[in-house]
Amino acid sequence: MARPLKNQTEAASQDLPHLEQSRFEPANRRRLSAPGMRTFLAIADLWALTEQERLRILGYPPRSTYHKWAKQAREHVEFTLDADVLTRISAVLGIYQALRVLFETEQEGLSWLRGPHQATVFGGHPPIELVTDGTQDSLMIVRRFLDAARGGLYMEPNEVDRNFIPYEDTDIHFS
Repeated sequence: MARPLKNQTEAASQDLPHLEQSRFEPANRRRLSAPGMRTFLAIADLWALTEQERLRILGYPPRSTYHKWAKQAREHVEFTLDADVLTRISAVLGIYQALRVLFETEQEGLSWLRGPHQATVFGGHPPIELVTDGTQDSLMIVRRFLDAARGGLYMEPNEVDRNFIPYEDTDIHFS
């Protein structure tokens, strides 16, 4: 027989999906750290990020630590990043992937990232400013914005969508 729940909070938490705690175990983080850092470095190079921008994205590690991580990653040496740094790298990978899906070329995606944007969340500033402001929240805002755009929300329509004429009831025929 299951034990009774003590309060509503405990009852509510029973219904929520929980993150698998093994995701945060050192062995799993060690497995992901070097490949994640190598991929981050490649994206940072593609986006022409300065060293200071890279450090802010990664949560302000000391320069020596950042360079140690980069060296170890390039040499395929195992090391373990903490969950915060891996989450930040994951957000960058998600942003990169979304840009590749939404735009025909890498250059178009980079132009979007570096150009001013009128969406309320960007306030006329380039999205890269949020990406490089040093907070995990800002990285996730850009990632979620792009994920929503992939789902059809928020983005300026492209040429095909701009010329779309909605169907009328009379256009639908059942046989």
